[in-house]
Amino acid sequence: MHLIDTHTHIYLPDFASDIADVLERAEKDGVNKFLLPAIDTETHELLFALENNNPAIVAMMGLHPCSVKKNYLDELKVVLGWLEKRPFIAVGEIGLDFYWDKTFTEQQYTAFHEQIEWAMHFNIPASIHSRNATDECITVIAEHQKGKLGGVFHCFSGDAAQAKRIIDLGLYLGIGGVITFKNAGLDKVMEQVSLEYVVLETDAPYLAPVPFRGKRNEPSYLKYVAEKLSQIKKIDKQEVAAITSANAKKIFEI
Repeated sequence: MHLIDTHTHIYLPDFASDIADVLERAEKDGVNKFLLPAIDTETHELLFALENNNPAIVAMMGLHPCSVKKNYLDELKVVLGWLEKRPFIAVGEIGLDFYWDKTFTEQQYTAFHEQIEWAMHFNIPASIHSRNATDECITVIAEHQKGKLGGVFHCFSGDAAQAKRIIDLGLYLGIGGVITFKNAGLDKVMEQVSLEYVVLETDAPYLAPVPFRGKRNEPSYLKYVAEKLSQIKKIDKQEVAAITSANAKKIFEI
């Protein structure tokens, strides 16, 4: 089984003491590629250091919506500077987050619009964060989509109607540990969604799947997401891995 973790933050300090073991466990469980979204300038050095040490690890570049603060224009300048300096597999993670704080809502929208334009300019996909803002993010994407924009709604946990709107816009759904949560309802949604539009992710260290819910997530746990999807779709998990990994390769050109 060959899996691709399309969204993981294994460069964060949560993994500082055992990253080698984390990667070894992931490899044993079939995860052979790790796509790392950026957050902001405070973690770029950690991101690039890990990428440089392992060819299976590839970076994105973007400004996370939770990092959109008073200095967001300076942060965006850094993002654009990196995008102009070297190749990245995606602009990400970018989007809107109205769960924690709405102080910088207007600035979040500005940063999101700008970075979507950069994704199209550099002809790379976008990794989209949409916590408590799925409909709003869909609206933004619809404003920009002219047949050129690709990407993934990372950590999708919306309803079937939202899934259809995203797919109709030409984007994919990033499915992670939430699908294993008993009362999340995502399993029922995914019964109606073809795996043709799905990629797998952990969002490590966050959102660990059952049976590790509430603990630190890591890429080796991606197998639990694949297993849950195999149960929902009534197909072998090897087929889930093959379909979703092929989708990831197509989207991110890896």
